[in-house]
Amino acid sequence: MERQDNMKMRTILLGSCAFALTATGAFAAAHEAEMADEMTVVSWGGAYQGSQDEAYVKPYVEMNPEVEVTWDESSAEAVAKMRAMNEAGNVTWDLVDVVASDAIRLCDEGLAMEVDHDEILAPAPDGTDPTDDYGDLIISDCFIPQIVYSTTVGYRSDAEGWTGTPETICALWDQENFPGQRSLEKRPIGNMEWALLCDGVAKDDIYDVLETEEGQDRAFAKLDELKDNTIWWTAGADTPQLLADGEVVMGSTYNGRLFSLIAEQDQPVEMLWDAQVFDIDGWVIPAGLSDEKLARVKDFLYFATDTQRLADQSKYIAYGPARESSAPMVSTHAELGIEMAPHMPTDPANAENTFLYNYEWWADYRDDLDSKFQSWLVQ
Repeated sequence: MERQDNMKMRTILLGSCAFALTATGAFAAAHEAEMADEMTVVSWGGAYQGSQDEAYVKPYVEMNPEVEVTWDESSAEAVAKMRAMNEAGNVTWDLVDVVASDAIRLCDEGLAMEVDHDEILAPAPDGTDPTDDYGDLIISDCFIPQIVYSTTVGYRSDAEGWTGTPETICALWDQENFPGQRSLEKRPIGNMEWALLCDGVAKDDIYDVLETEEGQDRAFAKLDELKDNTIWWTAGADTPQLLADGEVVMGSTYNGRLFSLIAEQDQPVEMLWDAQVFDIDGWVIPAGLSDEKLARVKDFLYFATDTQRLADQSKYIAYGPARESSAPMVSTHAELGIEMAPHMPTDPANAENTFLYNYEWWADYRDDLDSKFQSWLVQ
């Protein structure tokens, strides 16, 4: 199996400049297709979906008032639901936001449509083809990259009885210096890697170890140390709420959720960037859409993935745009006016010790380890 452990993740350097690119209608005009006047878009809810709504959907609908967009917050179950829709012969989604490993699975199973990125997406302002502008982040013929984000850990800055401040991911296991309830995602991804890191496995060896039964047992044994003192979450909004309510003192979630909690809600929470797990998020088009629905989706994507739009999303959430040409256009938060660069997972100060999530490995092992993880939780 070819690995991408050493995939070259481009550092997103953030600055500011002004550029406006109106893309909507460009694809449709070129193809003269009849377009549906409604579209169901699937995402993750919360602050992330809100950023998509502000940066993409609202301006698109303003320019195309005949279009009605319905949000579905089911991305966490996208693979299972798209499998069920395909089996039933009733695909009700038009565009789906998924993580990279799920995009690979959906593509391999024929549930997501292969696309020609240079045909359906807008070029960069200087004419650079989309495939060159996105570069290595196009990890599947079905995947249209949108943002670089990370799963990381937030902690209460006012927690009582602590000795010092958490500095490494292994503070999750340190109840002596940092006592209190934890929250971790209710799935193996990220948790298994962190467990092995904190059990002494070198970063470069994680997936070789995790590929073996012994390595998986070792990760579960390390997680056993946390199990009884952990709330297991399924939605990205869970940990921020648990931190805000004081029900946990430390927990994992997406960095954009923590940014919202810290910068927008002014909660006494800090971010632990150590061993943050980098990942990519983007769009897939379900296979089997009607010509009218597909034409509408393509028209929306041409608009929503252009250089300016991806930069616009980072005005609302601390995720790095996936297009290289978008990075210099990111500036300040739309409402708070603060510079967004220091809050990005890709900022050099935050990316001193990152963990590059191996989405190809997880595409191969996800179903098996999901089953083992759920069984372990109930033991």
